[in-house]
Amino acid sequence: MNMQAMLKQAQAMQKDMLKIKEEIDNTEFVGESSLVSVVLKGTKELVSVKINADSLDSDDVEALQDMIVVAVNQANKKIDDMMEKKMGKFGNIPGLF
Repeated sequence: MNMQAMLKQAQAMQKDMLKIKEEIDNTEFVGESSLVSVVLKGTKELVSVKINADSLDSDDVEALQDMIVVAVNQANKKIDDMMEKKMGKFGNIPGLF
């Protein structure tokens, strides 16, 4: 394969990777625990937190804080899984994203 063909292939791969990254960035991921639901963008930006106040007593604040952490981490894991699933086909390119 000549250099021009390799360069064109690399440019096409980069274009595909950027398209997938943009798709993931624009997707919303939900993480949930028993009292809390969070929504994150694919950029890992927290969009919303919803608390099921009907099930909450005033003594449950510490538990609620822990549940928010669990829900956010769950949504982040979904983002990482989607990124791996869609970007894994390109192999491991250090420093790309």
